Amino acid sequence: MDSSILEQYVDKVYGYAVRRTYSREEADELSQEILLTALNELPKLRDDNRFEPWLWGLAGNVTKSFRRYLGKQRAMYSYDTLAYFPQETNGGSTEDDLEDSLEDQYAALRARIAMLSQIYRNILILYYYDGLSTRQIAHRLSIPEGTVTWRLSEARRKLKKECVNMEETALRPVSLNISINGEGNYQDPLSPFPHVYISDALSQNILYHCYESPKTVEELAKICGVPAYYIEDGLRNLIYREAMSEVSKGKYRTEFIIYSDKVNEYREKSKDLILPIVDEFTACMETLADHVEDLDIYTAGKPKEELTYLYGMMALEHLSAQHNPVRPVKHPVRYDGNRWSFHAHLRTGQKYKTQGLNRQSSLNLGSGGTYCHISWYFGGFAYRRMMYDTEINVCEDILCRREITDLDSAASIVQNGFAVREENGCLTVLTPAFTQEQYRAFTGLAEKAFAPCIGRYAELAAKYVEGYQKPFPPHLKEDVDRVCHDMFLTIYANTICRTAQEKGLLQVPAQSSVCDVLIQFKKS
Repeated sequence: MDSSILEQYVDKVYGYAVRRTYSREEADELSQEILLTALNELPKLRDDNRFEPWLWGLAGNVTKSFRRYLGKQRAMYSYDTLAYFPQETNGGSTEDDLEDSLEDQYAALRARIAMLSQIYRNILILYYYDGLSTRQIAHRLSIPEGTVTWRLSEARRKLKKECVNMEETALRPVSLNISINGEGNYQDPLSPFPHVYISDALSQNILYHCYESPKTVEELAKICGVPAYYIEDGLRNLIYREAMSEVSKGKYRTEFIIYSDKVNEYREKSKDLILPIVDEFTACMETLADHVEDLDIYTAGKPKEELTYLYGMMALEHLSAQHNPVRPVKHPVRYDGNRWSFHAHLRTGQKYKTQGLNRQSSLNLGSGGTYCHISWYFGGFAYRRMMYDTEINVCEDILCRREITDLDSAASIVQNGFAVREENGCLTVLTPAFTQEQYRAFTGLAEKAFAPCIGRYAELAAKYVEGYQKPFPPHLKEDVDRVCHDMFLTIYANTICRTAQEKGLLQVPAQSSVCDVLIQFKKS
């Protein structure tokens, strides 16, 4: 049989080793020993169809040898084992039956020890496995002997108290959709967005269970149904990524917002606060769209029905500076030097459809250009990633009728739907664009068009935000304030536009429609 088949069993062998050892180091050593032995013995296997039974039989023999090599392992687990794991005997028991029964007991106890956090697990290992005294352990770990004695007592107590079965939540892991908002220079796969590093399944569950209240490693191990050393590895990464913090000795807390049904329920119940202004607000949107036609902007051939949404969003972004009831809160500078914050949406068991406003922007200032690309995802518009700076440069060249020299970026904007190549070979940009002068004139038109309703809109937004803050944990006040500032635009996206669509005041965008714009800015 080809030895390459063992590559398919590396993870399974490691999982086998984890269940039969009490530390990651021993699991690594045992799994390597099993695979090396299998590699040496594989030529002796005559029947390829018997590979799996042969492998696991070999693994069992290697494990027994491995335990004999460790020597004192059973002595480590000898304390009060039988008292905690009563065994039933009968007259027909054999020596093999007894050994199997003991192995089950040892395996169960190893699983329990693995669920303990490192501070307790280390004490048990040093005391029962290495046979060190409490004084020797204190010297080894550079901690007071009294601390060693207390931790040893606590470890014994925890082993007696904990049940073998995990909590029900261990069988029902949650799922989060984690992202960031803020600013930074990210481009997958060369420089991934920060949320990529904390989106594995275990991290998601740690984050969720530490959101409402802090948890210890042992509590998380029991809830998530995995050994404590996995939890500890996950916590180290999450703390480094500034997604969690240790709020007190051994207790950990999630440090960003998770949108759950509590938030969505408030949104559904409170949208009536905004309904009285929908008709008037929609009329202002249409008035603005009519007046913008006089600016002769580049519309990229988009229908007026879609442009009305775009102009409404652009107008609110401009008006937010004066009328938003919540002042802006800057994102903190993160470990990578950029300003951003994590946020997540709970995907497990949602009663309400997740709604929000996704905004992305990109400048090409760093590569010598003068345009900013902004895209929004809401109200039936499709999601499309923002342009990279070199792609914006090519769009600028097209709009200004300059020669295109970056052929790779030109091909990219065509491939990603930002431009189309006409039959004559020329490129046409598919995103509306404003020059500096046109955008300046646009903001003046926006102020006039929304003058009849913007004050009332701001009042209703303030009432909405007052209740919106309540479902979030108190320690996230700064994040919540930041979200509530953005709510000035989110209410437009989630309530105004959707309600206007339901009432027939606005036309639902076509399935492939996107809401984005190129705006020229003044170089400093």
